[in-house]
Amino acid sequence: MNKLIVQFIVFSLLFVGFIPSAFSGERLSVFVSIVPQKYFLQQIGKDLVTVSVLVEPGASPHTYEPKPRQMAALTNAHLYFAIGVEFEKAWLRRLSAANPQMTIVHTDQNIRKIPMTAHDHHHSDSDHHHDHDGHHHDHGGHDPHIWLSPPLVAQQARTILMALQEADPVNRSEYEANYKRFLDKLYQLDAELRSIFAEKKDMQFMVFHPSWGYFAEAYNLRQVPVEVMGRDPKARELQKLIEHARDAGIRIVFVQPQFSTRSAETVASEINGEVVFADPLAADWSANLKKVAEKFEAALR
Repeated sequence: MNKLIVQFIVFSLLFVGFIPSAFSGERLSVFVSIVPQKYFLQQIGKDLVTVSVLVEPGASPHTYEPKPRQMAALTNAHLYFAIGVEFEKAWLRRLSAANPQMTIVHTDQNIRKIPMTAHDHHHSDSDHHHDHDGHHHDHGGHDPHIWLSPPLVAQQARTILMALQEADPVNRSEYEANYKRFLDKLYQLDAELRSIFAEKKDMQFMVFHPSWGYFAEAYNLRQVPVEVMGRDPKARELQKLIEHARDAGIRIVFVQPQFSTRSAETVASEINGEVVFADPLAADWSANLKKVAEKFEAALR
């Protein structure tokens, strides 16, 4: 009889919310697609979440295939935060099948995606070959790199907040407080970047892989990609790029660690310039964006 009474009391406390929900005594286990998302989740979830990243550092989110150990770990996850990168098209359904109880949250929902062509044709047709439409790695014509714009990260943060609160309602207010602090950081970072580029409107920077389109849009810059439809440019295309760089006074070609630098080095050599790294997948997202902004600003002088 006493055992039944105890069970009834425990059930009653759970029902009215005095004892934490299904995740009582444990952190929410969440997975994200890419490293920068871990930063966002940690800002909002703090010590209430354990975050695992599927695309490991140094790997490309365009072609990644999850490891067997990662698939095994996914079976214990409560939430998966997708962001719209290419490998998700092939793998999200399989990830969901591996853990039907796991909720998949699309953090790119309600975000207007830029067609790749929108930020590749900022110069006249005579200056740049039409093949530079940026449809690299079959993005379906749209740029997936929405984590490189602070205003768009603010939108993603709201989606993250709502998903965490729904999964763990007992800690709803703590998530809300963390989210508000994160928004303050985002607004401060955005203001700093706007100040850095205030006098650089419409100025161009050259990149190998066109990852920085949303960043360019946010701060009124123009991205010029070396890559053509997911491949190195042909000789004629490369010559057009070199001519355009010379005409525009471009002296730096930005590359990311996940891709070959061969074509970028060829262009840099021809314009008496240099190759500089700008990593869109760095772990310390905020510090990295400031660092890249400083590199872009120096290149635009």
